Amino acid sequence: MKRFLSILLLLLLLSACGQSRTAPSDEAPAIRVVTDSFGREVTIPAQVQTVVCTGSGALRMVSYLQCTDLLVGVEDTDKEYEISTLRDYAHVNHELFASLPSIGKGGGTGNTAYIEELIGLQPDVILSGYNEEALEELAQATGIPCVSIRARSINFIDESFYTAMRVASEVLGAEERCEAVLSYIDAAKADLAARTADIPESERRSCYAGAVTFSGAHGFTGTYSNFGPFLAIGAKNVADEVGEVGYFDADPEKIVAWDPDVIFLDPGNLDLVRSEYETNPRYFEALRAVRNGQLYSCPSFNNYSTNVGYALADAYYAGTVLFPQQFSDIDIAEKADEILAFLLGEAYYDEMAADGLFYGVIELGA
Repeated sequence: MKRFLSILLLLLLLSACGQSRTAPSDEAPAIRVVTDSFGREVTIPAQVQTVVCTGSGALRMVSYLQCTDLLVGVEDTDKEYEISTLRDYAHVNHELFASLPSIGKGGGTGNTAYIEELIGLQPDVILSGYNEEALEELAQATGIPCVSIRARSINFIDESFYTAMRVASEVLGAEERCEAVLSYIDAAKADLAARTADIPESERRSCYAGAVTFSGAHGFTGTYSNFGPFLAIGAKNVADEVGEVGYFDADPEKIVAWDPDVIFLDPGNLDLVRSEYETNPRYFEALRAVRNGQLYSCPSFNNYSTNVGYALADAYYAGTVLFPQQFSDIDIAEKADEILAFLLGEAYYDEMAADGLFYGVIELGA
């Protein structure tokens, strides 16, 4: 009898152990810690399955990383690009974005999120281009892990972009794709620089980028010092005289004094320049580039942060104009399509050109 009871007790214990292995666990879910672009340590799920993006540039990086399948919502501003090619990733993904819930207004680096919608959707992580104050505000309001992938849109695809991409890839588990993208950009940078490295300064024609887009549209005097596409090829940008300023409105008479050999204009703002030309044609005719027909198109690469593909294509096109011998092998339509196809999986330069974002000669009187 005692032996029978001992055996019965052992069976009951074994049964209880088996149930403990199969019953729902009370253990906390697996987590990990990532360091974001602001240096903040953020605790996130070990495996991220759903995300949203807020603020400038964040959703573009997720698109370059080929992780749009993890999205559960997008900002209103990214739903507006069904036809327009101004914003690369939104144009390519417009059908997907149109089908997803709105999670914020978008349009900058401040907090424009729809808090209730985010709480209802409960994504695993919010990847954000917000400034740090807005990011902290969003994290406190939603209780959702908020990871900064903010990058600066200055110079020529600088290190802040590389850092932000690597943070995003760590969150999303897309490290291999990330390194492929960054290696592609590095190779393009190296190629661009090598083509002009041996050209003496005295043989480089001077150039000016006008009608650029920054915080909205600008006329002829809107320009950049340290203009990314020019930096990439070592071009002699007359606006660099002002130093590390970035974008600014130049003094019209200063541009005449600079008198650049070649002028590039953002085709998206040509209506402003043509209106200025009609009002004061003598001003423009005082510029040698205008008299000599040396006006060329350079589509804006800034739209909700940097369209990296457009920035690369702009540099190659500027190279074909300023250094035709060194860039004689480049067909800009083919090159733009190659870049776009790699970054976004779709070659659509013909759509860009039809949308007014073309590469070619500009006539102000046309």
